[in-house]
Amino acid sequence: MASGREIKTKIKSTQNMRKVTRALEMVSASKIRKAQDLMKASRPYARSMRKVIAHIAQASTDLNHPFLQERESVKRVGYVIISTDRGLCGGLNANLFRRLLPAIQAWTEQGVEVDVVAIGQKATQFFRRIKGINLVGTVGHLGERPKLEDLIGVLKVALDSYMGGRLDRVFIAHNDFVNTMTQTPAVRALLPLPVVAEELAAAQGGPTSPDYPVAGLKLEQKHDWDYIYEPDAATVLEHVLSRYIESVVYQGVLENLASEHAARMVAMKSASDNATKVIGELTLVYNKARQAAITQEISEIVGGAAAV
Repeated sequence: MASGREIKTKIKSTQNMRKVTRALEMVSASKIRKAQDLMKASRPYARSMRKVIAHIAQASTDLNHPFLQERESVKRVGYVIISTDRGLCGGLNANLFRRLLPAIQAWTEQGVEVDVVAIGQKATQFFRRIKGINLVGTVGHLGERPKLEDLIGVLKVALDSYMGGRLDRVFIAHNDFVNTMTQTPAVRALLPLPVVAEELAAAQGGPTSPDYPVAGLKLEQKHDWDYIYEPDAATVLEHVLSRYIESVVYQGVLENLASEHAARMVAMKSASDNATKVIGELTLVYNKARQAAITQEISEIVGGAAAV
């Protein structure tokens, strides 16, 4: 059995650890409300952009925009991966990476090269260590109020590669905020739009909440009508499709931010509860050790007195 001094040292260190976890829990609890408000405020815009893209994809336009064309052979794919900058948020990042790795491995086994654009320090650190993956762009430290201007640089890397024919498909991966206790890792197609249409059609059996990012949006239908574009179709589609990409990625960043604070709050509460349990067990052990030491001293005194 450890000595009383050693047990007291363990109790003290555990108490200090509990102070840290409680502080982190309180910080995340205070920030999660603002993060949820930002996320919910951005969802209607992201849904409206998806509806506009749905109408454009259904129209029989004569313009052959690269975003609207599905290439037959896939030689290189890109992933826009959104993670957190800091840890201590449970398995949030690990679950996302665990969801991503089998898909990336399946592409590499087919001889397809994989480019990664990492948003967040955890994704940057993780995929920098993975062999066979080209880390072409990184950005981090977006803060509590992410700005679209900070994302345009890395998005332009992926979009220019797709427009130039160097990428055949682009996917986005982030955590969807469902509620405080549930955050779901999601990997969705971003380009080309026919692939997005297939995924949205398959997702109609998923969550039916009106706030769900892809609820109620269908792209699989085709019509024989088209829009009248001013000044011309190329200019309008270039602008609208760029705004679509930006809105989807920005919404993913906000979803991941709300998920981060929720996961950290739950993880730190669990850590604080476990620390309290450990402190109680160590206190019991310390009391037993102290009682044993007192009993031993009494026995020595009684034995010495009897010997005299």
